[in-house]
Amino acid sequence: MTNFTPEDLLLYLYKETSPEQSAAIDEALKSDWTLREKLNVLRTSMQRIERITESPRTEVVLNILNYARLVSASEEVK
Repeated sequence: MTNFTPEDLLLYLYKETSPEQSAAIDEALKSDWTLREKLNVLRTSMQRIERITESPRTEVVLNILNYARLVSASEEVK
């Protein structure tokens, strides 16, 4: 039985393994429940990463809005 690293499993999930490597992992998954569990953990992590959205902190947005108000107010005074 071949030991597969987490890196091997990630490559497998992203379909970046060779056909031979994919076949070996497929075969190992049939009989090795711990490997299946590791693969499921990685798959779940991948799905969570894909759902992450980036957004600025509220404090940053408020600072920008306050700055814009100050600049706008100073231009009106001129």
